[in-house]
Amino acid sequence: MAVYHLLLSSSPSLILPLRRPNSTLTRRTPSPLRLTKSPTSPSFSSLSIRKILVRSTLREDPVSPDSELPTLLIGEDSAAFELGKQKLISWVYFGVILGVVLFILNLVWIDNSTGFGKSYIDAVSTISGSPEVAMLMLIFIFATVHSGLASLRDVGEKLIGERAFRVLFAGVSLPLAMSTIVSSLLTLLHVLTSLRLVLVTLCCVVNAWFQVFFINHRYDGSQLWQLQGVPGVHEAIWVANFVSFFFLYPSTFNLLEVAAVDKPKMHLWETGIMRITRHPQMVGQIIWCLAHTLWIGNTVAASASLGLIAHHLFGAWNGDRRLAKRYGDAFEGIKKRTSVIPFAAIIEGRQVLPEDYYKEFVRLPYVAITVLTVGAYFAHPLMQGASFRLHW
Repeated sequence: MAVYHLLLSSSPSLILPLRRPNSTLTRRTPSPLRLTKSPTSPSFSSLSIRKILVRSTLREDPVSPDSELPTLLIGEDSAAFELGKQKLISWVYFGVILGVVLFILNLVWIDNSTGFGKSYIDAVSTISGSPEVAMLMLIFIFATVHSGLASLRDVGEKLIGERAFRVLFAGVSLPLAMSTIVSSLLTLLHVLTSLRLVLVTLCCVVNAWFQVFFINHRYDGSQLWQLQGVPGVHEAIWVANFVSFFFLYPSTFNLLEVAAVDKPKMHLWETGIMRITRHPQMVGQIIWCLAHTLWIGNTVAASASLGLIAHHLFGAWNGDRRLAKRYGDAFEGIKKRTSVIPFAAIIEGRQVLPEDYYKEFVRLPYVAITVLTVGAYFAHPLMQGASFRLHW
């Protein structure tokens, strides 16, 4: 009766038909719904049903044996990609936009004869003769711009629209990311895999600064340890780097939204990597930083990792804050079922994985991540040579 009381006290869009225990009900919703308690509805703690989450696909997930009823999941399935629903014209637009963005990025930022990238790096470097300080300053500038614009997303989208704000966001972040991000591998994957047009445009500028600066100065500073000759270390670091890219945030797979071909949305993901950690981008960045710092073993790598990890820790807090503000009780429900620390919610019994959980990873986006990550590893010499020729 508690379930019917909840459904009848909710908005009409949340009223669901009865289902058999093993049945699956599919329902398309344009975006996650915001669930709030009405003054007359009972508290969530008094309901037999444990949680109500937001998803674009409604289904019953397995729950622990002590639960009376299955958990209702209402929300979004991460990394879902149905080839039959793709429109050729949308991907043509995406290819054109990507080409234009990369051309402008090269002209305005990367090419030393026409762009401002080298001038930006030189200006930051002159503030201190220390490469560690310069690295931290580049990261700080990128983090301020990137997270600042992300925090202004709601206001910006109301003023100029979702697509225009995405372009603005990427246009500012991409150059900074190119200059500041930790490695060309990460930049390559940001451009080819994430390509959040605004973020990638903006982030690539910032990231390009950081990436190129990191590559060119990665062996400056003081050596703290030297493990490159220790047997097994290279293999362990390779595996860690490979795994780190599987923790990409699911929104980075929405390439058409990234390039603003489709209208960008703030998604409330729940499946796939989100079951392991609510902040996969942060976890992946930490793994990546620790692996590279262990391999390089000097103060420049340590300072870069310190800055990047600090930025992503702030991003995790800020991301939760923004989702809570937009989705309210729906996000709080997902927050109770997930964890920041990987596997913590699973170990504590707050997240019960479906029997076919592996199918949430057997999808085209993860195949693409696998191919690009392996390819980027073998392309490291090309990235290092290109960075050196920029003289940043």
